Amino acid sequence: MNAPKETVIHMYAAREEIYPREIKGRYASLRWACVWLTQLLFYGLPWLQMNDRQAVLFDLASRKFYLFGLVFWPQDFIYLASLLIVCAYGLFLVTAVAGRVWCGFACPQTVYTEIFLWIERKIEGARSARIRLDRQPWTLEKIAKKGSKHLAWGVVALWTGFSFVGYFTPVRELSFELLGMTLGPWEAFWVLFYSLATYGNAGWLREQVCKYMCPYARFQSAMFDKDTLIVTYDAARGEPRNARPRTQGAGDCIDCSMCVQVCPTGIDIRKGLQYECIGCAACVDACNGVMDKVGKPRGLIRYATENGLAHKLDAAAIRKRMLRPRVLVYAAVLAALVAGMSLSIAVRNPLKLDVIRDRGSMGREVEDGMIENVYRLQVMNTSEAPRRLKIAVSGIASAKVAGEDIVEIDAASTRAVPVRVRIGSGAAAPGSNRIDFTLSAVGDPAVQVSEDAVFIVPK
Repeated sequence: MNAPKETVIHMYAAREEIYPREIKGRYASLRWACVWLTQLLFYGLPWLQMNDRQAVLFDLASRKFYLFGLVFWPQDFIYLASLLIVCAYGLFLVTAVAGRVWCGFACPQTVYTEIFLWIERKIEGARSARIRLDRQPWTLEKIAKKGSKHLAWGVVALWTGFSFVGYFTPVRELSFELLGMTLGPWEAFWVLFYSLATYGNAGWLREQVCKYMCPYARFQSAMFDKDTLIVTYDAARGEPRNARPRTQGAGDCIDCSMCVQVCPTGIDIRKGLQYECIGCAACVDACNGVMDKVGKPRGLIRYATENGLAHKLDAAAIRKRMLRPRVLVYAAVLAALVAGMSLSIAVRNPLKLDVIRDRGSMGREVEDGMIENVYRLQVMNTSEAPRRLKIAVSGIASAKVAGEDIVEIDAASTRAVPVRVRIGSGAAAPGSNRIDFTLSAVGDPAVQVSEDAVFIVPK
């Protein structure tokens, strides 16, 4: 008797290559405007100079972050946490109002995929030409085109990796090291790592990053509701589909599949909202072009809300319903966070002080019966200007600084300053007594910082 034939169940479907068709239109132009804006900022900011140094530099080795004249230190970690919270609430607000518009227009994955697709089209041709090229056997022409494409991708990826590392190592120094082939091991590693990530994500993975790797696609539904603006297909107007739009009873959709051909994630928007949709509106441009050709009104596929479609609301009514409690709460919290963070940075004290008492030397009696304690002041100047600081001490009536009480500190630097403090005999009770050190900027007494310490009087 023959053994039963085994059945193989495939848990994962093989990837089907997606060949997005190039499309022109309002949203395509807006996407390219975002590409230009984001990349001019990303590639250009490392080269911008301010106060004789790189305007934006995250100097991890020195533990200093330079940001347009501001200097942040590890003690300013609260600002990084605040910035992350602001970005999170900004994303919540944008998503609640307009869905995945960030993904479709400004996400780095979308931006670099758009750049790599443009290179691919310029070298291999339009969608149909790319499909034919991939299906034909390997020839010298195919090798030349594929090789040229990957070479161009590699150049863009390497320049991207170099620019990324330029935010952490001064980009001018990095350039000289690269030209002189003296690039450090860590700089070389991160340039190649980020280059490989760009090349792999934008050149090979593409829509798979949005579908399977990006967590945003999974939890976006928690921020959506029926008044969130999304890319939608007007089924009431489009169905039933018919290739002959003049047919009696036919809908406006002629089933040309242009909306599918231009989609970078390969979905059919006519099947309703899907988590793979990144809200890029390429299908809107494609459908509007088809409607123009067949003499039908635009907007069969458009940005709208579920309530807008269900109740046939006009644009003004949709915008009015978008100002709902969730959006207002997000906006209010975001405005409060931005205002609080901005105010905190504006009034931030550029001086920081830490007082360390010399534990190797207890209070001692010196000439004239005075009692002396020794301290080390760890002074930090977070501003981009050098300062002359006056040291004063209070808390005990006769307390004074013995020796020089003026100290100079360079811009964006720290300095350890040894200080001797003396008090008169009998001015304080034996044991521990509190005193306060005050540093004030010479010529600008409003800039000052204080820190308490302990003065020991021998028993």
